[in-house]
Amino acid sequence: MYRKVELGQCPIEMKKMQVPEVAIELMWKKSHIEPVKFFRVRAPGANIIKQEMLSLGGECATEPSAVTCASKYVDIILLGTASQYRRLLEKLQLMEDWFGFKVIIKELTAYLKTNPLTTRLTDGRIINYDKMKIMGILNVTPDSFYAGSRVEPGSSLLLRAEKMLKEGADILDIGGESTRPGSAAVSCQEEIKRVVPTIANLKKEFPAAVISVDTRNSETARQALLAGADIINDISAGEGDSGMLPLAADTGAPIILMHMRGTPQTMGDKTGYTNVVDQVACYLVERTAACQALGIENDKIILDPGIGFAKDAEENLLLLRQLSAFTGYGVPVLLGASRKSTIGRVLGDLPPEERLEGTLATSARAVFSGVNIVRVHDVQANFRTIRMLEAML
Repeated sequence: MYRKVELGQCPIEMKKMQVPEVAIELMWKKSHIEPVKFFRVRAPGANIIKQEMLSLGGECATEPSAVTCASKYVDIILLGTASQYRRLLEKLQLMEDWFGFKVIIKELTAYLKTNPLTTRLTDGRIINYDKMKIMGILNVTPDSFYAGSRVEPGSSLLLRAEKMLKEGADILDIGGESTRPGSAAVSCQEEIKRVVPTIANLKKEFPAAVISVDTRNSETARQALLAGADIINDISAGEGDSGMLPLAADTGAPIILMHMRGTPQTMGDKTGYTNVVDQVACYLVERTAACQALGIENDKIILDPGIGFAKDAEENLLLLRQLSAFTGYGVPVLLGASRKSTIGRVLGDLPPEERLEGTLATSARAVFSGVNIVRVHDVQANFRTIRMLEAML
């Protein structure tokens, strides 16, 4: 008699068999393939890596032109286990001066690091990601795409925030400018007028709450931080305002870096990618490096692939299918897909008010992909869905 064992259950089953912990750890590293793509590897180096992976019992997919070195640079995909990659790393370190291997050694070393992810707030509090965190959306705007997210400043906002916190929100995200496709830009002064008093009131009423400010403007972010905000959520990844990354560096506030092309006014015309997952990943890595160059450490950076921002429905679905592609960089990942147009399109052109079930499906995908935060309008439904999935996993 036999039965199939779910991959994630292997360590538990071995424990039941009284396999020693040290042996479980060693065997677990050999138990599953983790495909990893490297870009622009020198062709001779790609051939060497392929041979080394074959000698270790793994594989390496290369472009056809790598064999003859017809192309100077090629992309490769490693097909091996973490254990095999560690042995490959040892071999490459013996050849570190050849064919640009120093870069691959550095990147593979970073990939293999297994330090638990955290986000460190300016007041010393630590957000850990043993469970997925839920960010509740509160928009003090009259024109956000989903009417259910709009709330008037004052007592109604405080009541909505209290409800979200009771329902399981770990972070409250406050936005003063709609960034739906084609939306009109809001002046920095108007944005400050909307969000800063709101954040101050929230912090006074709920001092333990973690608050993020959704803004592209460094001055708005600066005043929001002074009012009690803990995190900067920048849809332009610091490119919309040259002062944003220096502000994050100077204040020590964590920053969310999102992928977007153009602006909310122009992004509808900027879809079309040769490989949307590769291009978004490379962009987020570049913006992470820009932060690190200013001394912003990984526990101050969060990545967001930007569902709906300069991507059409098929491109958004490709990102959702491959969310795990963004989880290998040693920083937390946020998914913001709640009630967005791709969900409506897939389900038969449903309006935002009828996209809850589709949103829950994207949150479930996020759980399976190792995403760390979901940004949602409906906290309770997402909280219950996510916690049930986590219990089963």
